[in-house]
Amino acid sequence: MKRLFIFLTIVVLCGVSNAQEKKFFDSPFGLGGGFLPSWIVPDFSPINAKLAGLGTSDFSSGGFFATGGAGYVYVGFIPGLRIGGLGIGGSTKQTGVVGAYKTEVTYNANFGGFTAEYTLPYFRKVAVSVGAIIGAGTTSLQVSRSQGNFSWNDIWAETPGAAPANNSFSRNIKNTYFMIAPTINVDIPVHRLIALRVGAGYSLALSNKWELENEQEVLSVPNDVKSGGLFISTGIFIGFFSY
Repeated sequence: MKRLFIFLTIVVLCGVSNAQEKKFFDSPFGLGGGFLPSWIVPDFSPINAKLAGLGTSDFSSGGFFATGGAGYVYVGFIPGLRIGGLGIGGSTKQTGVVGAYKTEVTYNANFGGFTAEYTLPYFRKVAVSVGAIIGAGTTSLQVSRSQGNFSWNDIWAETPGAAPANNSFSRNIKNTYFMIAPTINVDIPVHRLIALRVGAGYSLALSNKWELENEQEVLSVPNDVKSGGLFISTGIFIGFFSY
């Protein structure tokens, strides 16, 4: 196989050497899947504006750690095209204390879907691929306040019309949406069966409808409170790689 690859490469290069400087190589092929340590970078500025007075720090503009997985296979009948799937999720939390009250604000982001990518034919030894993710995601924001400890009976006593135990409350709002995310990934094989990945994308949420945990719509959500945003991923893939 190695000798055949070398022979075909020489034939192709000789055939175009007197026509142009751009080089063409055999189409990449293979399949793989692996773990994706990632970093999600939403726009926290409209949320941070609401944290003043709660005793918490702002959510970092640099984003937060997330994990996920992905896999793909080259389809073969279209040179350079590979299809697969990807999923990423993570959360970050800020905690503060004002007087006797402890406040927690937790931001969760999860998304995933079908992937389609085209591997550019101008690079040797690595796969530089551009494409998109088409799928869905959920972003949730949980805000809670508590004073002291809870007991089993306190929780069940919080019936309609009863005062919350310890003057505490919890709200969980979420946005479930369809999404599309343009992506670019670089896969570097370190062995025929192992490849390293670094990539990035930008998730575009196609809906900005937010609901409480009982599926009641939250009205008057500012337009700048949006799901999605930049994400960066790295990973180790196991499979078979020939770029």
